[in-house]
Parts: sequence; C-alpha cells; structure tokens
Amino acid sequence: MENKIDMLRRAKVYVVLDRSVVDYTKLFDLLGICVDAGADVVQLRDKSGSAKEILSFARDALKLTRGKLLFIVNDRLDIALAAGCDGVHLGQEDLPIEEARRIAGSGLMIGVSCQTLEHLQEAESAGADYVGFGSVFKTLTKPQRSPMPLDVLKSAWVQSHIPMFPIGGITLDNISQLLALGMNRVALTRGICLASDPAVVIRELKMRLSNIAV
Repeated sequence: MENKIDMLRRAKVYVVLDRSVVDYTKLFDLLGICVDAGADVVQLRDKSGSAKEILSFARDALKLTRGKLLFIVNDRLDIALAAGCDGVHLGQEDLPIEEARRIAGSGLMIGVSCQTLEHLQEAESAGADYVGFGSVFKTLTKPQRSPMPLDVLKSAWVQSHIPMFPIGGITLDNISQLLALGMNRVALTRGICLASDPAVVIRELKMRLSNIAV
C-alpha cells in the first residue's frame, strides 16, 4: 500500500467537505463521489458539530477512504487521533504545530492554513506536512478575507518546500489563472460541495492539473 507521504506528494485535488455548506448525509454521499472520481485528499470541516458527531462521521468515512485517499479532520486533533485519521488541519489560531506534533507523534499528518509568506515559512520551520494557501479568490467560506494578489501566491508556490494547495473560490472557470502560474494542486470547498456534478469537476481538475509538471 502506498504510504501517506507519497500519497500527499502526488496529490492534485484536495476537497474540503464543509458541514456549514451541506449536511452530513450529503457530505457522506460526496465523500463516496470523491473516492470514485479520484480526489486525493478530503478534509472534514465542521466548526459547530459535537465531538461525538464528528468522530462518528470520521470513523464511517475512514471505512471508505482507507488506502484510497487521505482523510483529514479540521481543527480537532483529539478526534483525528481517536478515529485514526490520516491527518489534522490547523488554522493560525489553533493549536501550535509543535504542540500538535508532540501530542500526535510522526504518524499523523499536520496541515496548516497560511495567508502570508511569513505563515508559510513558520509552518515549514515548525514541521508542517503541507499547507493550504489563500484565499486566492473571493470565497463565502472566509467572506471577510480579501483575495490575495496572484504574485503573492506565486511567490509562496516557488518558495514552498512542502506540498501547497491554493484554496479559496477556485472553480473550473478560474483555475486557468493558476495553471498559467505553473500550479498543479488546488483545494476546493463549494466548487465541489455545491457542484451539479461533483465527479465531473473532480475528474476535469485532475486531468488539467496532471498536465502541469511538478
């Protein structure tokens, strides 16, 4: 079986399943689509659910995803460990990476949300396995955040020594702007969760991103 680091390194499409966008029933259906359509990483983002709800979803999700894609939980290191997830994703205001690593050890992947080059450098120095960088475009997930200049995104891409996933308002309609900059990874939330045919979107993304050399 391919190891987690290799799965992360070859990852192109990272899907964030957000419970604030659709409910758990729909999210579980979407998870199955992600597996079948070839998504590489799926994150469960639930800012308001109980620990019991998130843990239950994560355990059910892992039955579908194990060995097929990486399954990550947002924020909740405790649940990631309890469920046996592949990783946890932390924001800038969450548990520091060093503390998360001390608790989790080396077996759990740690991803970090970054909005600046300084964030990226700090995440790398602290031992993050990957970063999500954005918001690239205007997004309802972070409505208070302004889109970043694409030259900042490009600088981060060039400087990053770990896998970086541009995130924020990315769709099939605007991904050409990222492809033109040589980027071959993206993360999407509403672009998948609210798509009329998520499988088509995932497959199209994989095809277009795979045409860009690493």
